[in-house]
Amino acid sequence: QKMPPSLPANINIREPRWDQSTFQGRAKHFFMVTDPRNLLLSGATLEEARRVVEDYRAGTIQPGLTEDQLWRAKYIYDSAFHPDTGEKMILVGRMSAQVPMNMTITGCMLTFYRTTPAVLFWQWVNQSFNAIVNYTNRSGDAPITPSQLGTAYVSATTGAVVTALGLKSLTKHLPAIIGRYVPFAAVAAANCINIPLMRQRELKLGIPVTDENGNRLGESTAAAQKAIFQVVVSRIGMAAPAMAIPPVIMNMLEKRAFLKRYPYLNAPLQVGLVGLCLVFATPLCCALFPQKSSMPVSSLEPEVQDQIRKKDPWLETVYFNKGL
Repeated sequence: QKMPPSLPANINIREPRWDQSTFQGRAKHFFMVTDPRNLLLSGATLEEARRVVEDYRAGTIQPGLTEDQLWRAKYIYDSAFHPDTGEKMILVGRMSAQVPMNMTITGCMLTFYRTTPAVLFWQWVNQSFNAIVNYTNRSGDAPITPSQLGTAYVSATTGAVVTALGLKSLTKHLPAIIGRYVPFAAVAAANCINIPLMRQRELKLGIPVTDENGNRLGESTAAAQKAIFQVVVSRIGMAAPAMAIPPVIMNMLEKRAFLKRYPYLNAPLQVGLVGLCLVFATPLCCALFPQKSSMPVSSLEPEVQDQIRKKDPWLETVYFNKGL
């Protein structure tokens, strides 16, 4: 005899589990999305999560499936498969790879900041990783062409290197602690270049804006500008604790006998400190702004306002996906 389904069929697993209008709800969501343990899941586990999610969306509920198991499958599925194309994402480009990859790259940037070749190499590695992340998490509505990807990659790498080398030369006669903050300034500058360039198509053509129920009303460049600004702020905020706190600690430790006796521990210690900061900074800064962002209709371009008022004269607020 077939067991009755233990779950209602109307749980909306296309949306996050927690209330996204509160910072706490967004933080819980992003702690799940950026959980590095998802990288260790086997191909079979990922495929099983895909099957559970796709079956549920199609109205088929597996016998004995609990709500917690369904949400767990949804977050495993979201961590590995592209939301628009359904393709399995490149491992290092997934949001769950952000902490381990960034802690390694940032830790090395902060450790090897004294020589020009090291600055050049680690800024190049960082922008190469950013290009992979931006390509992997691209929007299905606005695909990135190889030429756009190349332009953004070269521009961001050049911007980061020029900033890093320029500041490095300026800080030669300043206290050592000031020199340790050069990598952060370079990363912040690169984010200001990389993200708008990577999403230039959205700035030219606009991003989809919808009503509260997800009905598409048109495309807005004003919404794209707000979305990209929010992402730039989040990314710089994400890097700030990991690049601001460890230099202070390492500066103190380097004056002690311990690190003078064991200098090879410098890089592992730096990477560990950065990792500790990123475990919290990554999800908390992703949660600064709602993924489903909003703005008043009156702030949109006049032609988009006219287009919306023809469809719904009383609508005051539109929504859009800000990206990550």
